[in-house]
Amino acid sequence: MLEVYEMFDRDCIIVDKVFASCQQRECFPEIEVDLDGKEFGDIKFKPGIIIPNTLVITDIEGQPDFRRVRFRVRIPFVILNPEGKVIVEDHLPDIYKDIVLYIPDARDEFSFKIVVETSSSTLAQPICTGKVLNFPVGTFIIVKVVGTVQLLIPAYGYCPEPPECTEFSPADICETFDYGPFPDFFPPQLPQAGNIND
Repeated sequence: MLEVYEMFDRDCIIVDKVFASCQQRECFPEIEVDLDGKEFGDIKFKPGIIIPNTLVITDIEGQPDFRRVRFRVRIPFVILNPEGKVIVEDHLPDIYKDIVLYIPDARDEFSFKIVVETSSSTLAQPICTGKVLNFPVGTFIIVKVVGTVQLLIPAYGYCPEPPECTEFSPADICETFDYGPFPDFFPPQLPQAGNIND
């Protein structure tokens, strides 16, 4: 292993290290939102958060370095009209979690953070009935135990200079037309009579 390190420079960096993680999923078969007569366009989900003051971590008897972790997750979303303007701000029903995670013993000054990442999407086309919008949602959740540490890693040095930026240039509609395929001018013909029964 030492020979591999000798091939590179070595740098000490401070990073958030993931000590443990687990995944779960939640399904909401029917979410109802009152649009108050506004026209529906789209739904956008925002990252889930642990609701402040809901995180409780306790020891588990007979399981050293493992802890019972309880908290509530809230996933906000916004509903947009066809022009992309926000017409409703709301959130999915709060998700209660009561799980076991590896959180090793550490010195008093070292602290772990419980972090959640979410990925939510509608499971079917939203349906608008009168003023009420109905839609099902599926949510994937990753829970992580994170601690800030100093790591020694192999390094290649600083990153190279980035490439030049690409300037925005609107497409020339005539150029697209000039190089497009030529259309068929005439309708298809009936196959030759001798081939009909083949």
